[in-house]
Amino acid sequence: MQINKKYFLRIVIYSIFASLTVISCSAGKSESNVGSEPETVLKLSPSNHNPRNSEGDFITLKDGRILFIYSHYYGESGSDHAPAYLAGRYSEDGGKSWSASDETVIPNEGDMNVMSVSLLRLKNDKIALFYLRKNSTEDCIPYMRISTDEAESWSDPVKCITDKQGYFVLNNDRVIQLEDGRLLMAVALHKVPGVEWSAKGDLYCYYSDDNGITWRSGDKVPDTTEIITQEPGLIEMKDGRIMMFIRAGGGFQQLSFSSDRGVTWSHIEPGNIPSPVSPATIEKIPGTDDWLMVWNNNDGTDEKIRGNRTPLTIAISEDEGRSWKFIKNIHDDPDGWYCYTAIHFADDGDILLSHCAGSRSSGTGLAVTDITQINKSWLCR
Repeated sequence: MQINKKYFLRIVIYSIFASLTVISCSAGKSESNVGSEPETVLKLSPSNHNPRNSEGDFITLKDGRILFIYSHYYGESGSDHAPAYLAGRYSEDGGKSWSASDETVIPNEGDMNVMSVSLLRLKNDKIALFYLRKNSTEDCIPYMRISTDEAESWSDPVKCITDKQGYFVLNNDRVIQLEDGRLLMAVALHKVPGVEWSAKGDLYCYYSDDNGITWRSGDKVPDTTEIITQEPGLIEMKDGRIMMFIRAGGGFQQLSFSSDRGVTWSHIEPGNIPSPVSPATIEKIPGTDDWLMVWNNNDGTDEKIRGNRTPLTIAISEDEGRSWKFIKNIHDDPDGWYCYTAIHFADDGDILLSHCAGSRSSGTGLAVTDITQINKSWLCR
């Protein structure tokens, strides 16, 4: 077999940079680009017959490019149930600039749409693409496809939930792989056939031990409260436990913990993350034990923004969520509507965020998606 030397060299360079990339504020400030403010490097605004762009995720390819896949709505409506397909944009310079036009990644294969993307580089080096296929308000299920050629093509879809029917929500940038290789996704079930919709979702964690070929359900997360629970996410802790963080009512994100790799869970409990009913995103910073969180740091005490998804805030925890520091607002327009964030750690140490960034007053809250680039020196200063 002949090897393309140029391609091989790019893979080697990619691997070296990936292994060296560490973002840790405790390690000291970078001398380069000191003081650089967060910058919007791509704005995906609605246009004629494209009423909404939202809920995406990133993956770095072996040739150094970054691929961003998101939900591209078409037609006249931008509602959650309107037609949408999965579209892709590429960056060849670490996220500083992006391709000018969409590439169709997955056409609309649902009776309503496909939406809400999670991308994951598996330990076997393949790329997994997760998304929701929505057929009706009683049939919304996560699916997975695999690429073995760096997102040039995708396998047939695998249905990730087969033991239940209903309307399941899996947020974007939510699927994780544990150190031992198990895949986990946390979902909220809001409606089953013949039963009325419930804003309070039943929370489950689905897991796979064969790289997504088959999936099983963990137990329902215990919850005897009346608190609204929605859109859960997961992060693995140093002691092997899994923490579930949950969009919730009551002014704080709720938490639950699993000591058996996602099968059983503790009763929900309020965390220390003040929040409106809006999702948070938490990920481990590569090469460290620190966590990075992006959320709406809005405890409701400011009447002007009470309950609104603003500001968009970033913070770091050096003790697995017990406390948070380096808390900074990325965007703080009182009229802004910031949510459905995906976090990506670029090879040069910068952080890329995709997030909805529309206007509350104009009703475009979920219609606009921005990619924001954050320099480590700004975060840590």
